[in-house]
Amino acid sequence: MKQRTLLREVSIKGNALHTGDAVQMTFKPAPANHGLVFKRVDLHGQPEIKPRVDLVTDLVRATTIQQGHAKIHTVEHVLSALSGCGIDNLLIEMNASEPPIMDGSAREFVKLIQQGEPVEQNAEREYFALTETVSVSKGNSSIIALPFDGLKITCTSADDRGIHTQHLSLTIDPDVYVTQVAASRTFTVYEDIEELIKLGKIKGGSLDCAVVIKGDKIISKEPLRFADEFVRHKILDIIGDIVLLGIPLKAHIVATRPGHALNAELTKHLLEKYEAWKKGGKKPAKPAAPKAEITTETSLDIRRILDTIPHRYPFVMIDRIAELGVDELTAIKNVTINEPFFQGHYPGNPVMPGVLQLEALAQAAGILLIRKMTIDGKVALFMSADKVKFRKPVRPGDQLSLKVKLTKLRGAIACAEGECSVGGQVVSSAELMFALVDNADFD
Repeated sequence: MKQRTLLREVSIKGNALHTGDAVQMTFKPAPANHGLVFKRVDLHGQPEIKPRVDLVTDLVRATTIQQGHAKIHTVEHVLSALSGCGIDNLLIEMNASEPPIMDGSAREFVKLIQQGEPVEQNAEREYFALTETVSVSKGNSSIIALPFDGLKITCTSADDRGIHTQHLSLTIDPDVYVTQVAASRTFTVYEDIEELIKLGKIKGGSLDCAVVIKGDKIISKEPLRFADEFVRHKILDIIGDIVLLGIPLKAHIVATRPGHALNAELTKHLLEKYEAWKKGGKKPAKPAAPKAEITTETSLDIRRILDTIPHRYPFVMIDRIAELGVDELTAIKNVTINEPFFQGHYPGNPVMPGVLQLEALAQAAGILLIRKMTIDGKVALFMSADKVKFRKPVRPGDQLSLKVKLTKLRGAIACAEGECSVGGQVVSSAELMFALVDNADFD
């Protein structure tokens, strides 16, 4: 595939999200192998910055890069639009430190690109084709890159209460990006706004450029553009943040509750792999296909559970495996008032968080996968959840019965169905996806 730039120069004006400054941004055609380069025309010497992950300085609700005294805030939407539309070479001139936020999506940047008319150049586009699994995680967020011939993103977005959980998987090309991703707007939780203002952020923020989530309500100047607009914007951000790798990526990225910090961490790991490959180091090998193991155990006590999974107090969500088959199991979680999460969820009316029920299912499915396969030196990492439903509250004194069944196993990827029940009544259910990841990558 050939590299691409624009046929003509195009400009756009607006206000920045975090600084609030008025800014004009101009896209100028660039020669083959030039890459994407920002230019601060308002600073002495008009310094240029080539966006790379090693230049990232701030990741609070945006991605900021800096080289010397030149800084560019909130680069992700512009880079996402350029990458999504297949633009390789461009000079991006700005007369302020942050691109205009416009409507909070990448739609206006896509229109600008189309106005400039993308054109092919003589040079071939180079790619970094990932050949081994790369993963990072923090708390209940994780992001994994797997070998894939193209760019595919599978993402699960959720807030802390699980009210707005959304899941989507897209194979990205310019048509898909323009029609399915670009128009999705940035969003925030209402309770976070005050803290962002204290941090000196969102000085240019308003309902003109963001969607606000307040409890189970959506505050917006227009209806949601997609029923799952939040997860689509997460995908938009991932596309923009991985541009900081400096070369188009071929991989399947699977993300659960991603953010700019986690995206940047993944990109750093990818950059290490790419630079090692470029220097002629050993080419990463594809993960070996796991081998089947025959096990005679039909139940596991807590000691055997701790031997199997890496979780420890206070995050072990399974007390016993009551029945263990080849492709399914039944586990038990005794919910007691001593659970640490009941101190804050909620005082006077303790309820087990739905996301922890989901975690219990994930741990049960991970045990089933580990027991089924021979995976020395690997860990089963929870990647995403789909069709998540929470039906009834779970309270202290309940015994949670977890039933999990493997539905798909292909190479290093597995899928499972699970449900939690109390007294024979289903309280929650979900479809889960996992990857077998090397312990070295997981660490």
